[in-house]
Amino acid sequence: MSPSEITDLRSALEFLASIPGQLVSTREPVDPFAELAGVYKLVGAGTPVAPPTRTGPAMLFECVKGYSMPVVTGILASRERTALLLDSRVDRLPFDLLAALEHPRAPVTIAGDAPCQEVVIRPPFDLRRLIPAPTNTLLDAGPYFNMGLLRAEDPETGESDVTIHRLCIQGPDRLSVYFVPGRHIDQFRMKAERMGRALAVSISMGMDPAIYLAACFEPPTTPLGFDELTIAGGLRRRPVELAECVSVAAKAVARAEIVLEGEILPGERVREDEHTRTGYAMPEFPGYLGIAQAALPVIQVKAITHRRDPILQTIVGPGEEHTNLAGIPTEASILRLVESSMPGRLRNVYCHSAGGGKYLAILQFRKESERDEGRQRQAALTAFAAFAELKHVILVDEDVNLYDSNDVLWAMTTRYQGDVSTVFLPGVRCHPLDPSQSPDFSPSIPAQGVSCKTIFDCTVPYRLKERFQRAEFMEVDVRKWLG
Repeated sequence: MSPSEITDLRSALEFLASIPGQLVSTREPVDPFAELAGVYKLVGAGTPVAPPTRTGPAMLFECVKGYSMPVVTGILASRERTALLLDSRVDRLPFDLLAALEHPRAPVTIAGDAPCQEVVIRPPFDLRRLIPAPTNTLLDAGPYFNMGLLRAEDPETGESDVTIHRLCIQGPDRLSVYFVPGRHIDQFRMKAERMGRALAVSISMGMDPAIYLAACFEPPTTPLGFDELTIAGGLRRRPVELAECVSVAAKAVARAEIVLEGEILPGERVREDEHTRTGYAMPEFPGYLGIAQAALPVIQVKAITHRRDPILQTIVGPGEEHTNLAGIPTEASILRLVESSMPGRLRNVYCHSAGGGKYLAILQFRKESERDEGRQRQAALTAFAAFAELKHVILVDEDVNLYDSNDVLWAMTTRYQGDVSTVFLPGVRCHPLDPSQSPDFSPSIPAQGVSCKTIFDCTVPYRLKERFQRAEFMEVDVRKWLG
């Protein structure tokens, strides 16, 4: 099977099953309450999940206690697996996403029955009994859908947007939704609320991995009104298919495994841990438990549609899967911005898993002459200017493998002097989920969410380049020695 044949989650699983070491299935019964996540933590969740963990195969849990529906996780929890699914290479992923961004294909709405509507369930129903939404830890606010792709339309312009947000089950037909400030669907929600109207939404779960990656592009690359599904179409060189919802004026991804149709209710709010009172939400991408929000918007689910024998897709995290979803689109965006100002200098970008795909970027920069000295730091400033959530940038030369943390630390050890190779940018707004960004941590921080951003310039000064040539070894074909 070829990656070009992947059209949905099922074909992605079939493809991965054909490649040794990329997918494991188990029929051992597992509890969705914390146990499932505890298993995958050891199998393949990866950093920033706390040790012991590792980057391993995707995993299909066929027998979930209390449910007839299986759960799959870790589809994108490996950069190598992500590259396989997109018919790419590890080092080419951001470039392929960039090509898709520049050659988009608009989604199409199909007529007639869609695969995601083979089964239609109308109220009354109880989400908690029908779908095995997991909890990651014993302190989670409740069961979460965390691979639900929300799609909604601007109530004034009709422009659409898709985004992934955490959705906590609050009742038989109610979900809370957490929007980081500035997210586009939240802008749509606020417009509708000012009009006294509910905002119709679809929540599509279990899809072609290309759709999930495309949906994670952020401004300024995808401004308000930009439809990220056009990027998914560019990645697959065919349009994403949509279907009209059966209960609300919205559209869903036609080949999704499960779709929740509903409305964000105007003026209604709920405490995120309303039923558990743990004080926590779920693990966040920096590696810590998130604080439960005091008042979140409410989605009332009007209908559930799904394929026959549906599969629920989830993330166990924070881990490598979130890193790839958040980081690879950011890498593409940084490449695009820097290339426009200094063509050919930025060789590649890696949003390291230690930063959850958002906080830490490694930029591989090539200096071609003395006149390029200092431009590497300009590239870092360009990345900071575009992505407010970025906290640290490490600059390395083109002979350093930016995907190998040992090699990056080697560069930091032998090509970096703290007093001349560090640039501090204090008092800059960053992402609110970093717990060190607090006046309690440093008196230099005036308010929660403000950070001292830092550039670690581990590149060799151009005038000294000849002194820093790495030892060269003979090129050989090692296969005959390894059998």
